[in-house]
Amino acid sequence: MLPLPAEALLVGLLAGKAGAPVWLFAVATVGNTLGSLVNWGIGHGVARYRDRPWFPIGESRYETACDRFARYGQWSLLFAWVPIVGDPLTVVAGALRVPFTRFLLFVATGKAARYAMVVSGVGWWTA
Repeated sequence: MLPLPAEALLVGLLAGKAGAPVWLFAVATVGNTLGSLVNWGIGHGVARYRDRPWFPIGESRYETACDRFARYGQWSLLFAWVPIVGDPLTVVAGALRVPFTRFLLFVATGKAARYAMVVSGVGWWTA
């Protein structure tokens, strides 16, 4: 585990020509999407325990998160790559039982678009 954003690692690998850009893009997209799937699974399983005293967030914060997700809809999962908000967003999606295939489609699309921009930017920068 590295304490830096995946984009920084991808940029370093691309700049150092550590592999074919298409493979680095694919690995970054799949790996980051799998991480979000773990969050979805956690949300899916942990929501039933929200009335327990050890639950990590209070009822009002949980309801606020659910309300915001409901307001912006499942399309907001296209932004699961955004730092700070992306992980909670994917956990809430699991807690609200967003269907697996829809979750996967939105999250993978958003992350792929982000990494495509990173790969394109580095390709332009190092050309």
